Amino acid sequence: MTGTEQTASSRRDAGRGSRRRARELALQALYQWLVTGTEWQQLCQDTLAEAPHPRADAAFFTTLVQGVVQRRAELDQGLQPFLDRSADALSPIEHVLLLLGAYELTACADVPYRVVINEAVELAKSYGGTDGHRYVNGVLDKLAAQVRTREVGK
Repeated sequence: MTGTEQTASSRRDAGRGSRRRARELALQALYQWLVTGTEWQQLCQDTLAEAPHPRADAAFFTTLVQGVVQRRAELDQGLQPFLDRSADALSPIEHVLLLLGAYELTACADVPYRVVINEAVELAKSYGGTDGHRYVNGVLDKLAAQVRTREVGK
């Protein structure tokens, strides 16, 4: 691998890690929002100011938080056919992960659907209940088949 290829590869890997960290921070901020009702702008400001997050893509983090908050009703409505209970009856972590996944599937066409699902599952394994990752995977997989039909059908 040449120096240029190595640099490009390093940037891609750093970009992946920075978006992963942004999703993790968005999960934390949105969990707090769901539980406390704190304004999203304040949560973004506080989360980014608490400690430096050099690996987090701050713009992506803010986009995720703002998008989920502003489109919550629409996202919950889109998820409901694939849930076995009301969204309000979900654990807050699973609910936030499903909202994040639904937002990315519907608003972030540049992110492959498999990446969206994988990232949500990994966060569910780290932060959710024992089998929460299976539930998140199943719901988002069904949603992806509906909202990304061309991509999933390939």
